[in-house]
Amino acid sequence: MKVLIVDDEPLARDELHYLVDQNPLVTDIYEADGVVSAQQVVDQEAVDLMFLDIQLADGSGMALAESLKSRPHHPYIVFATAYDQYALDAFDADAVDYLLKPFSQQRVNDAIARVAKLAAPKQAAITPQDQRTNPRLSLTNDDRTIILQKDTILYIQTQDGETAVWAKGGHRVVSKQPLAGLLKQLDPAQFIRVHRSFAVNLNMVSELQPSFNHTYELTLKDGSKVPVSRSYVATVKQALGMA
Repeated sequence: MKVLIVDDEPLARDELHYLVDQNPLVTDIYEADGVVSAQQVVDQEAVDLMFLDIQLADGSGMALAESLKSRPHHPYIVFATAYDQYALDAFDADAVDYLLKPFSQQRVNDAIARVAKLAAPKQAAITPQDQRTNPRLSLTNDDRTIILQKDTILYIQTQDGETAVWAKGGHRVVSKQPLAGLLKQLDPAQFIRVHRSFAVNLNMVSELQPSFNHTYELTLKDGSKVPVSRSYVATVKQALGMA
């Protein structure tokens, strides 16, 4: 399932991104900070579900939802907002759910499950489990397909619409495949997300150090430095046996 998160507050997007990413039905996660950028994503990607804030800096999320209703294959809408007074209007806009901030994992999962039931079976398909046990990872880059041994991967970084996979020996492979989609093909006991833009191979981690503003930094065996954002600190410590 492809999910778009629309919110003009970066911290709110980070929180919801983390919760959505925990759900195994989700294969790809996109973000937008307003009406215009959300429309651009919908125009370019076959988004299945949109978590949509109502009050956005460049317009109304409610108006955006109304405008999408006329599209033949529009995404299902779940309003995710701090305001409860728009609930009735939300369902007039054909929203399938209405989440109030602060979000909980259970409510996010409930909304995703509801959309999965409504969507066509192919839209709700889960990446086959055997992809996670396959020792190789295929990365598409233009008309090329590059094969990496998963055990050689150091970390993965996404930036400006591209995903870079860094491997032993200084190898760097760039792909258009989103980070969330690649993680669905990797063993979650070995590869975890540590930041909205980074995931690491836990077997390549040699050190965890505090950084500024309650964040941390990982040092990998080749000397690479990878940031750990506040929302992922507890998960990283647990994965490293520190909790």
